Amino acid sequence: MAAYAGIAPVTRRSGTSIRGEFPSKAGNKRLKNALFHSAWVASCHDPLSKAYYDRKRDEGKRHNAAVMCLARRRLNVLFEMVKTGALYEAKTPVAA
Repeated sequence: MAAYAGIAPVTRRSGTSIRGEFPSKAGNKRLKNALFHSAWVASCHDPLSKAYYDRKRDEGKRHNAAVMCLARRRLNVLFEMVKTGALYEAKTPVAA
């Protein structure tokens, strides 16, 4: 069978199958594990992180999903600190 330029390859999944859709397992597992555990501990002991975690739980997210949201948020803060050279300044959470 000849390959034509500009035509996308056909996937091997059938049109009615929902199998084959899995979460990505790519990335540094040790880093993801460290981020998850640090976010989990922070959700218990840091007031700002606890407020964010509780807000995500109130939105209907399960525990692991809420911790992963918190881990991503903490990673974004770390990246911004490295990018700008700023130091971390903890803020008090605002009651809703």
